[in-house]
Amino acid sequence: MFEDFKINVFLQVAECGSFTAAARELGVSQPAISQNIAEIERSVGAKLFNRSRGNAVLTEKGELFMKHALQIRNSYRMAAETFASPKSLLIRNVVHNGRKCNILVKDGRFADLQASSEASVDRIIEAEGLAILPAMYNTHTHAAMSLLRGYADDMPLQKWLTEYIWPYEDKLTPADIAEGSRYAVSEMIDSGTVFFNDMYFEVDQTIDVVKEAGIRAAIGITVMDMHSKAMTEAKNKFIKEFVDPTGGLVNLVMAPHAIYTVCKENLIKRAAFARDHGMKLHIHLSETATEVADCVRDHGMTPVRYLDSIGFLGPDVIAAHCVHVDKEEWDILAKRGVTVSHCPCSNMKLGSGRFPYELAIPSGVRITLGTDGCSSNNNLDLREEMKFAALLAKVNGDPTLLPAEEVFKWATRNGAEAFGINAGEIALGRDADALLINLSDPRMVPCHNLISNFVYSADSSCIRHVLCAGRVVK
Repeated sequence: MFEDFKINVFLQVAECGSFTAAARELGVSQPAISQNIAEIERSVGAKLFNRSRGNAVLTEKGELFMKHALQIRNSYRMAAETFASPKSLLIRNVVHNGRKCNILVKDGRFADLQASSEASVDRIIEAEGLAILPAMYNTHTHAAMSLLRGYADDMPLQKWLTEYIWPYEDKLTPADIAEGSRYAVSEMIDSGTVFFNDMYFEVDQTIDVVKEAGIRAAIGITVMDMHSKAMTEAKNKFIKEFVDPTGGLVNLVMAPHAIYTVCKENLIKRAAFARDHGMKLHIHLSETATEVADCVRDHGMTPVRYLDSIGFLGPDVIAAHCVHVDKEEWDILAKRGVTVSHCPCSNMKLGSGRFPYELAIPSGVRITLGTDGCSSNNNLDLREEMKFAALLAKVNGDPTLLPAEEVFKWATRNGAEAFGINAGEIALGRDADALLINLSDPRMVPCHNLISNFVYSADSSCIRHVLCAGRVVK
């Protein structure tokens, strides 16, 4: 719950006497160990380890720093014991399905939806005037791009990517990415999101942030042809040796960026590697008309048909955007069991086009919601994404298309199911991922329909508490 990763790295290296052994114990890469030690040494202005033939021995300054590091770790442990997440929690007098009740959470799951108000528990949340709803799951984002919020607005996708975003990203350090991820996670929690499917770089940094925050994430191992063979081999090694330091909150996903940045051979290889290691696949797909036209020019078919022809598509695939997809392609996606992550704000802002709701919904494809990154949105508020999706669906003249209840399901249950998370509903046995909504907030009054109010009227200020696996993270 409370820890300093750099201090943990230092103490692990000191204990193991080896950077390699410390990396193995912590479940991170050796370069990450070296980087963290180097950052500490720069901060204290002294060399802390002498390294030779794979061994690491504390210097005199290192021995002195060791005393302080142990004190820091002990302080964190004492704080964790004091403020540890309760094993049992009672949400008392909360409104669920229109009725006031007491909800018991045990070991991170909903154990009783009609519990006694006097149930013996570790913690009680007095929820008078609050309603409970499932939390939300962001199925496509680039978390650390919160650093690019407002940097390159109002321009076409390819110019935006090649002339602004990619050159900027080349300058980001691991520390920058950690800070960007920290902003992103804080924003997502504040607006009711407890899971995000990420596609970015320096994944160690993002995993650390997720662990600190106590929410869930699918961390994408980004694949692009521009990456060197050595980088690809390092990523493969990282996947093979990965040990989740969060106790089950994080899993790795293979993330080939797009068909225009990853060649056919690489797509086939990465898909095979992912499936051999039980990983899902996360890719941008048919986002723009240009992408479709270029694919037809280069491969003689549209992107969905192209990926299907090389055996890439399957129930383990999360395809982001899918704006320019015809009826036959929606049938292909449904047949293959692909999950689609719809990102209405990003699609509108980049001028990518309107999602084909009239084709997508009848196809039976599982549809979820994503925010994309802050450079193309410019926020990570999934509740706002629900509203835009519902309104955009109706803009062609059918006010019944994509009602609030359905788009709410996209943001909650569908997102959880896509990643095998036992949540997305307030139901017995489900993981206790939930929001407590303030019914007295002016945006929620009157409350003829809780879901409609939350989709069309609310904002993040209406969210009083956020729970992830029974832990109160807000």
